[in-house]
Amino acid sequence: MATLLHYPLCPFSRSIRLALSECGVEAELAEERPWEWRPEFTDLNPAGTLPVLITDERGPIMGAYAISEYLGDTADERDARLFHPFPGDETGKAEQRRLVDWFHHKFHDEVTDYLVEEKVYRRFGPGSSSPDMEAMRAGRENLRYHLAYIGHLAETRSWLAGDAMSFADLAAAAHLSALDYLGEVPWEQHEAVKNWYALLKSRPSFRPLLQDRIAGFTPSGTYADLDF
Repeated sequence: MATLLHYPLCPFSRSIRLALSECGVEAELAEERPWEWRPEFTDLNPAGTLPVLITDERGPIMGAYAISEYLGDTADERDARLFHPFPGDETGKAEQRRLVDWFHHKFHDEVTDYLVEEKVYRRFGPGSSSPDMEAMRAGRENLRYHLAYIGHLAETRSWLAGDAMSFADLAAAAHLSALDYLGEVPWEQHEAVKNWYALLKSRPSFRPLLQDRIAGFTPSGTYADLDF
């Protein structure tokens, strides 16, 4: 069985946990705290980033981008009825990858990095300190813009990138789920986003994420509620 090195509130890790489950790939979870920079971990992945998928056949695969592409490239080895991270034709796949980059790069840099890392990583990391409130205000303001964009996609398409669920949906949901754990998503102001997220949240692949608990942080009231 494969092993996934992850951290519960790391959105990149969360997107791969969802993808592995949707693809029917079993993996044992091993928690890695990225702020600790363990020598054993950096020897494995010099970038010191999560997630890392360790497979028996192909060795370690580093990062959400590489792992998602690996799952796409090996889709033919699995049941064709199972999820494909990048379904459809070349144009559809290009749009899916554009949105994956949007959420794992732009959304992360403008929102998740400010909120999750300020609230959680800064508390547990070396020389722990209080969150930077200016950074958190910036993250919350940026979140409004991104929720409006997700709402536009959800209102004009069946799924964010088109007619079929793709890794783009999982990447977006991974970031929102981490923020929702911390009570940072104003769902009541974004009905289209809430409806799209509710579809994903009700899938079996989401259940393990909803059971995650982080020491010192109580999840928001909406986090594990399927009828939020």
